Amino acid sequence: METYGGRRNQAERDAATVETGYALCSALFAAGVLFGAVAGPALLFELPGTVEKLLLRVGLAIAPVIFVARVISVLVRFRRERPQPSQPGRTNPDS
Repeated sequence: METYGGRRNQAERDAATVETGYALCSALFAAGVLFGAVAGPALLFELPGTVEKLLLRVGLAIAPVIFVARVISVLVRFRRERPQPSQPGRTNPDS
């Protein structure tokens, strides 16, 4: 069934699986880089206790937010790129 709202074929299912994997991997990478950028100085250098705690907490608070935002943005973009029929239910454009 290749119609609007019908079942997906194998290629569409494979594309969705690959896109989901990409979304998760790129989100993990982005969250890790952001955490390293924010909390890295606290882990590498000896900073005052308050600054160290603040950097670690900010890094731990922002990383999951970036992870979720990246996953959602990739999957929404992927969903938007799926071709939609211009007139669902019609078999002939002249009908």
